[in-house]
Amino acid sequence: MNERTIPLAVGCCAPSEAATGAGCCGAPEDAPFPAGDVRAVVREKYGAVAEGRAASAGCCSGPTAADSVLEAIGYRAEDRAALPEGANLGLGCGNPLAHAALASGETVLDLGSGAGIDCFLAARAVGPAGRVIGVDMTPAMVERARANAAKHGAANVEFRLGEIENLPVADASVDVVISNCVINLSPDKPRVFREALRVLRPGGRMLVSDLVLEREVGPEVRRSVEMYVGCVAGASLRADYLALIRDAGFTAVEVVEERPYRVGADLLPAGSPERAAFDAVTSVKVRAVKP
Repeated sequence: MNERTIPLAVGCCAPSEAATGAGCCGAPEDAPFPAGDVRAVVREKYGAVAEGRAASAGCCSGPTAADSVLEAIGYRAEDRAALPEGANLGLGCGNPLAHAALASGETVLDLGSGAGIDCFLAARAVGPAGRVIGVDMTPAMVERARANAAKHGAANVEFRLGEIENLPVADASVDVVISNCVINLSPDKPRVFREALRVLRPGGRMLVSDLVLEREVGPEVRRSVEMYVGCVAGASLRADYLALIRDAGFTAVEVVEERPYRVGADLLPAGSPERAAFDAVTSVKVRAVKP
């Protein structure tokens, strides 16, 4: 299984700081692009994957077969077999549904849904009485996901174009929010978690699979566009990540599963700062509840 890497996202920046790239939260002012351009970079890279112009652009990318990637990050054989052709692009860092405990009739929202892999699996779990909404900011991904849904006959799944910092979803309208290795790409993580809280019904739950850092990484990693798009440099420190969820208003915040993460590290030059950065990375699944 292989993956590329990314520069640290400035998730604790205020929106005004993120828009100017002012080097908040210790992010370097000489970064290769302003924080305000993060979305454009991510949209272009993942759009290329969706359109087949690149083998992969980020989390869990590389020459390894996409099905092998799913197996390595926790998807069962029956899950992999149930996916429509074209939904698995070999992206992600875990299986957020493994601890989501979805029930028949629930409404599920997937932040950064890509080609729809977790949406289609969630749709099976919630059944015809349930509903699944995927939101992605990359038009090519949304187009591909909608085509997959049409081919798969997934009548209880829909895909919407939008940013996870500004969800096109009504207040208190979903039971469960999931996400798979996407929030680390956001330049405004606090807003993402506030939006997730807003759309959840009281008592609703969030289960996200993401990458966190156990220690800070160096400026070489922070300045790497590839390390940003690959989900490593965009990761927050573990304590900061959990604090952002609590600060948004969630309760019962807990890491329910974790594992070391070195996807693609062996493809990087030995002794390089980028390769060393993987020693600081952990893949976590975090669960939280809206009061």
